[in-house]
Amino acid sequence: MDYLSLIGRSGAIFSQDIASKEEDLRKIIGRSRFLILGGSGSIGQSVVREVFKRDPKVLHVVDISENNLVELVRDIRSTVGYGSGDFRTFALDCGSVEFIACVKAEGPYNYVFNLSALKHVRSEKDPYTLMRMIMVNVFNTIKTLRLAKEMGAKNYFCVSTDKAANPANMMGASKRIMEMFLMRESLTQNISMARFANVAFSDGSLLHGFNQRFAKRQPLSAPNDVRRYFVTPQESGELCLLSGLLGENRDIFFPKLSEKLHLITFSEIASRFLREHGYEAYECMSEDEARNRVEELIAKKQWPCYFFKSDTTGEKDFEEFFTENEDLDMGRFDTVGVIRNQPDFDETKLDDFMHGINDLRSNETWTKDEIIKLYFGLLPEFAHKETGKYLDQKM
Repeated sequence: MDYLSLIGRSGAIFSQDIASKEEDLRKIIGRSRFLILGGSGSIGQSVVREVFKRDPKVLHVVDISENNLVELVRDIRSTVGYGSGDFRTFALDCGSVEFIACVKAEGPYNYVFNLSALKHVRSEKDPYTLMRMIMVNVFNTIKTLRLAKEMGAKNYFCVSTDKAANPANMMGASKRIMEMFLMRESLTQNISMARFANVAFSDGSLLHGFNQRFAKRQPLSAPNDVRRYFVTPQESGELCLLSGLLGENRDIFFPKLSEKLHLITFSEIASRFLREHGYEAYECMSEDEARNRVEELIAKKQWPCYFFKSDTTGEKDFEEFFTENEDLDMGRFDTVGVIRNQPDFDETKLDDFMHGINDLRSNETWTKDEIIKLYFGLLPEFAHKETGKYLDQKM
């Protein structure tokens, strides 16, 4: 699939910086031991591939999905082949005792990349999934970082999101809170991060859903007023690699905006996707019409689509990678900007948040409002957009 044409681009974003830093990257990787967490997700697989093809001494990949790890190995063997180092996968939960035992037995590692996350805005639809998102995005990050520190890791990288800049939803806010906790941890462990755009056709994304709907002969559904930046899977891996290996302590990398990176609507991508498969998008007036006219329209080489105005909780009207108060370094790389951070944090507020979450969990009962109140304790300017409607209520 030609990702670039589908997202309206003609060239890759980071190729210039990757080429200029290739020798440095190969030297670092060739002499280093890597642990990649969440390594069989879409971004994780891309990072694994970028590291593997530069022949690391050790590359161990951890993910909770056994099936995805099997596919990751098959994909690596079928494309890159075999390296000279120790490449193994482990089907483990990063929050488990088994994971800790594995890391202590198989380590130490020079570089730890944490790509595990609950990434969907819709994760705030119920208080239980929301709590799990906090545990994965914040608490497990702290736990795995401290393990990295015990091993003497040179750097701990964790993926963030553009939605952490002036967050409007609980997922973006959880990543902003993660960044705040990492600032505290950066006093004793080098850390770096990356904020980037939507990864085109990543697992569970709306664009990935286009593939699923097409394979099942089902209508495509997408908002026509939401404009987003997109990077390809390979670009997501490249940005993480640059930050994880070349970033300075507390750096947050992000893509520079250019003619190669521009906003595009989901409905426009849907139309491009269908044209690539030999169909024209037929815009229906309702979900019911789209469902009922599937066979009729497909027979005419048209595909039923329902495009709508977005009205769900947590959707921002625009995307941004940084805020006006953040210190930017736009000269270090050609295609990557860097947010330079000082270790500014309020220790009392961080502790209050952690204690508050632990108290709710120990009671084994909590509400979304109670969690939101704890968010506001750390993020008083949190512009949460609650509409009472969620993406699970859409086709």
